Amino acid sequence: MYRVFLADDEPFIIEGLYDIIDWAALGLEIVGHAGNGQKALDALKRTPADILITDISMPVMTGLELIRAVREWNPGLKVIILSGFNEFDYLKEGMQLGIENYLLKPIDVQELRSTLTTTTDKLNAAQAERVLGEQDMRILKEHIMHRWLTGQIAPNEFDERAELLQLQLNRSYVLVALIRFPEGDAGEADYVAEQKLPGLSVIPFHNMDGELVVVFTLDEPTEGKRTALEMLARTKADFAAASRSCRISLGSVERLPYEAAQSYAHAKKAQEFFLLYPDNDILDYEEIAVSGETAGLDFPLEWTEYSKLILAKDKDGLLARIDQDYEWLLTQEGMTPARLQQISVELMIRFKMELKAIKHTDSSELYQEAFGTLLHAGTVDRMADAVKTVAGLTVDSLIQDVRSPVIQQVLKLIHDSYAEELSLKTLSGQFNIHPVYLGHLFHKETGENFTEYINKYRIEKAKTMLKETHLKVQEIAKTVGYWETSYFYKQFKKYVGISPTDYKGLL
Repeated sequence: MYRVFLADDEPFIIEGLYDIIDWAALGLEIVGHAGNGQKALDALKRTPADILITDISMPVMTGLELIRAVREWNPGLKVIILSGFNEFDYLKEGMQLGIENYLLKPIDVQELRSTLTTTTDKLNAAQAERVLGEQDMRILKEHIMHRWLTGQIAPNEFDERAELLQLQLNRSYVLVALIRFPEGDAGEADYVAEQKLPGLSVIPFHNMDGELVVVFTLDEPTEGKRTALEMLARTKADFAAASRSCRISLGSVERLPYEAAQSYAHAKKAQEFFLLYPDNDILDYEEIAVSGETAGLDFPLEWTEYSKLILAKDKDGLLARIDQDYEWLLTQEGMTPARLQQISVELMIRFKMELKAIKHTDSSELYQEAFGTLLHAGTVDRMADAVKTVAGLTVDSLIQDVRSPVIQQVLKLIHDSYAEELSLKTLSGQFNIHPVYLGHLFHKETGENFTEYINKYRIEKAKTMLKETHLKVQEIAKTVGYWETSYFYKQFKKYVGISPTDYKGLL
């Protein structure tokens, strides 16, 4: 997506240029405009552009003066002149400055479109071997790695993207580690990537939970895992020396390329066991599994029923279900106190993971006391009581998060009608509340102001449509509530970091 800047002292010309060309269809976006040459020059110093469309006769600084000034620090800028003067001298000077075309007003739309197409072709040719920028590369890498480790990408598609990203996956085994930092601290993927170790490769990235994921590819499982553990121990020590805490969990060693998702799932699961072992530096899923602490592969209870009761905030139903299941467990052949404790630990871990999936925040402190009680429980009743305590805490946490009825209705209206024109003024009239107070209440309940929230929500919907539909960018913009495509581009870039066209190209 190439960037276009407009300079003309006639507002109707600027407005017309926005409307008469389907910029997105040409791979272009308007990034700004100005009413005279000096304002354009100042803006272009702050807003990079690939193409300048300018009038000649403007106050303060003419178009030709603007071109000369910009060329001093941006010699590659492509320029198209729009002018009401059919003078050979102007044309001659423009050609000397290397303009793409000299178009007369009133504008011939076909000629302008043809000129833009030719100019775009020149820009493409100039970077035929386009190298992705750092931001593009990071987003693409995180997106592809997430899909791979959660089993959401076909093998042939992953192979193509891995080759593009130059991911080192030509070894036989894979081992995934998770480094979880306190909220607000994401850790540095670059620091981990700089580690050079024999017999393995390191691929770090951040997942959607803000954790630093480290994918090790190994030549040999035993020695490779030992080397990876040594590197992780050094990494933790380095972070500790900088007064930064973190918890590191290790998944299982699996075969490449098709079993990486299992190692990732095990690393995620192992993270939750820091509740049981808060003094450990690193938790290894394979050691937890060998010791019998995790019953994840042989969990005898129907967790989907628990999940439904949690989402319904049905505390009484949840406690009754636990009593029912413990009575049933005691009737099962071969059930021992040790096995019952394993199942109880697994239940607690699942409650914690379910709450995190709903609230998107870690709530370990809620469960620490109950986990301690479970580990020292001497009877079945005490085990069940500890699990019921965790169940109650989970539902209570969700109930406390319930927002005021007015804000719930406002949020529902946004989620149902985000494509419509919504404002605090119109909503305040609908709910009979002063707009200033509604804005204050909305910020208090959501942590964001109204405009930020609705823009973020629209952009998330747009991202989904870019992934899942074949609609054009301007169609998606209108579908999610932006009637001016250029404003949609601006908001999308603000929240995502790249333009919607570039984002779609990464998928």
